[in-house]
Amino acid sequence: MDSNPFAVLSLIVAPAILTNATSVLIMSTSNRLARGVDRARELSRQLEETTDFDCTEARRRLNELAATEERTLLLLHSLRSFYIALGAFASSAFTSLIGAVLAPAQLAMFVVPLEIAAVVAGMVAVSAMVHGSVLLLRETRIAVQVITQRAANVRERVRQRQPLVNDLDKQV
Repeated sequence: MDSNPFAVLSLIVAPAILTNATSVLIMSTSNRLARGVDRARELSRQLEETTDFDCTEARRRLNELAATEERTLLLLHSLRSFYIALGAFASSAFTSLIGAVLAPAQLAMFVVPLEIAAVVAGMVAVSAMVHGSVLLLRETRIAVQVITQRAANVRERVRQRQPLVNDLDKQV
């Protein structure tokens, strides 16, 4: 460690950056989850007030509720992965710190297992972050599909009303 001045800097900075990145992902995912829960409650409320479930609007809301449920479950799993990553990064940093303190004492029987534990914890953390990020991508894809379907429905409704407006213009 004494021969490489970047080793101490890496030991301190890398876990801090990775822990911070994970915390930011946790906060944004929590916000997305809260918005998803709010959307599910609103759709449920609207469906509870509906008496005709065969109408287009009720079917659209049921489809959106199903998509919202899938999105919130993905967000929950993603959040769980990010929490695992945060704990694993903290464990990796702490284990590395203990190993760095014991290394000068030349206690190889303690240092080597600590090195292995730190690397394993780091690998778990990175894997959990990647997994959580993939889940966020899947959730985003569902959200975009819902918006695309809704936009297509609105365009279709506008298109269907367009001839009526043109017919009125001709009559005037």
